[in-house]
Amino acid sequence: MGIDDLSDVLVIRHTYHRDGIPSPAGATPQRVLAYTREQSVSTMKFMKHPPRLWLVFMADGKRRSRFIAAYENEGELVDQRDAVHRYFDLKVSTALDSVKDKLVITWSGDAVNWAKRGVVAASFPVEEIAPRRTQPFPGFSDLLIDHAELQRVMDDPDYEQWRDALALVKGVYLIADRKDGRLYVGKADGGERVLGRWRAYAQDGHGGNVELKRVISDDPKHARHFQYSVLRVFDPHDPDGDVDAAEAHYKRALLSREFGHNRN
Repeated sequence: MGIDDLSDVLVIRHTYHRDGIPSPAGATPQRVLAYTREQSVSTMKFMKHPPRLWLVFMADGKRRSRFIAAYENEGELVDQRDAVHRYFDLKVSTALDSVKDKLVITWSGDAVNWAKRGVVAASFPVEEIAPRRTQPFPGFSDLLIDHAELQRVMDDPDYEQWRDALALVKGVYLIADRKDGRLYVGKADGGERVLGRWRAYAQDGHGGNVELKRVISDDPKHARHFQYSVLRVFDPHDPDGDVDAAEAHYKRALLSREFGHNRN
């Protein structure tokens, strides 16, 4: 694809984490560039004289790695170096532009080694060259997901239709604890909408609810047992009082105060 000298290529694989690129939605061109140009001063972690062309991939599930950017390395900006980091002068490159966000490779088994010389990375298998597969929204009546999928819905570009739908409505929702069958009925009203409320659950598992917070404090991994669904949706212009009344009805109907996670 126009790259003749593999010895002058560096292939990098980033993974998502809070202190770097936090999520697929956060993998903006600006953030990826800023994160990539900052490297360790330790040559044990990052080579002293890296090649000219950097090809950047993002983790896309297990060893799957999706090509997202290419940069021309014009050298270290020595005046910006500090005790911990070196900073490189990277310019956006058009290399492999035709397969940007489409090329998916399988990274080597030692995924902890996130920077590879081009001559090594050239042997990595190509899984596919195709756009991301958008996940269609199933509709509110068929929506049923666990906590792991809830986190994907909030962050993964493939779930953009889901986020758009959840951002359009107020609603009453149900969290079912598959470990013991206890239920929690909640509401999303005001300007928060269902998307905003569920984003909080995706982040910490409890969304600030007193009883769910207690459950999570007893077992930090307990959210893996939670299952989410929507009981009723409301137009954004419907009065919040209507949402309150529906929430109270479902708490009574499902006995979620007496036998579930609701405390009010």
